[in-house]
Amino acid sequence: MKANLTETREANALVALQGLGQSVWLDNISKSVLDSGQLKRLIEEDGLRGVTSNPTIFEKAINGSNDYDSVLSRLAKAGLAADEIYEALAIDDIQRAAGLFEPLFQATGGQDGFVSLEVSPALANDTQKTLEEARRLWTRVARPNVMIKVPGTPSGVPAVEQLIAEGINVNVTLMFSMQHYVAAAEAYVRGLRKRSRAGLSVAVASVASFFVSRVDSLIDKQLEERLASATSADERRRLEPLLGKTAIANSRLVYRKFKEIFSRQDFLDLRINGARVQRPLWASTSTKNPKYRDVLYAEELIGPDTVDTMPPATIDSFKDHGQVRPSLEEGLAEAEEVFRCLREAGIDLNAATEKLQEDGVKLFAESFETLMKSLDSKRQSFTAQADS
Repeated sequence: MKANLTETREANALVALQGLGQSVWLDNISKSVLDSGQLKRLIEEDGLRGVTSNPTIFEKAINGSNDYDSVLSRLAKAGLAADEIYEALAIDDIQRAAGLFEPLFQATGGQDGFVSLEVSPALANDTQKTLEEARRLWTRVARPNVMIKVPGTPSGVPAVEQLIAEGINVNVTLMFSMQHYVAAAEAYVRGLRKRSRAGLSVAVASVASFFVSRVDSLIDKQLEERLASATSADERRRLEPLLGKTAIANSRLVYRKFKEIFSRQDFLDLRINGARVQRPLWASTSTKNPKYRDVLYAEELIGPDTVDTMPPATIDSFKDHGQVRPSLEEGLAEAEEVFRCLREAGIDLNAATEKLQEDGVKLFAESFETLMKSLDSKRQSFTAQADS
């Protein structure tokens, strides 16, 4: 049986990514994934090396099943409010997942095996409250292989710097542009410098979650609008090749910037003392447009010191027919050309990516609010049953 498992792993495209320096994390968590043993199997058979979560994932997990009802009932009868119930349910899932990844975390010296828990999206524009919640969640989860997710908004970035300085692992999320990425990476380095000056360990973990497919969804829509109103065949010939190209170009140029930032002397001085690079984490790598290959983004963004957090369907697809090659540094000149052509077409990528970040915060906040309302309704129902 061991030999068969070894052969399966060697032929597994997901496992093969490790040979090119990329870790696969699962963009999903739920009680059923934990209870069924699915997460354990993904770790053992498919080389899964981490998990990410967000308010939308928890909203679907808790509202989309009855799996949590028995625990929810007990917590409601104990008098907990909706937000307290959510936190208890979410933290239990996170702690259980962290326990499954602990052997990997230890074996890799803290390089992999992380599970991410996000601060409330309602705090995305409040630095101080983000700090307070991140510290509280970090203390309550109490696992060394957990990352606290903080949005890379103008208010979130100062919180990232301070949390890193305090030794709290951070997953910086909801980034869509070069400006977003650079702000997060520099915040990480500044936080490490503060620790170094204080004589503290700089072995603090962080990833920079850079969103991919949503960029194409928005930019393709703008390109299609221009194509619909194009007045010449020449204009259409210039616009059509840009469809489906922005997200990959955007990510490849960010990776080039990552290599620049983390090869600077100020970081190399920290690295000598145990600091790790803040790996880019490719988020939103499922393909939204059915015209594109279902593993397009996963295949085109493979490179050293990166993470790809894939939803379950993308993991299954990549395992089935994903092609593994060192693709991330291909076509950098073409990536720059895509940006030039977008500018010529009158598409403001900076404005688009700012909108994507704002919409992303709003989407998570709406999911969180929906979950709170549902939990409050269930709480009242269970409390009424107990009183009857």
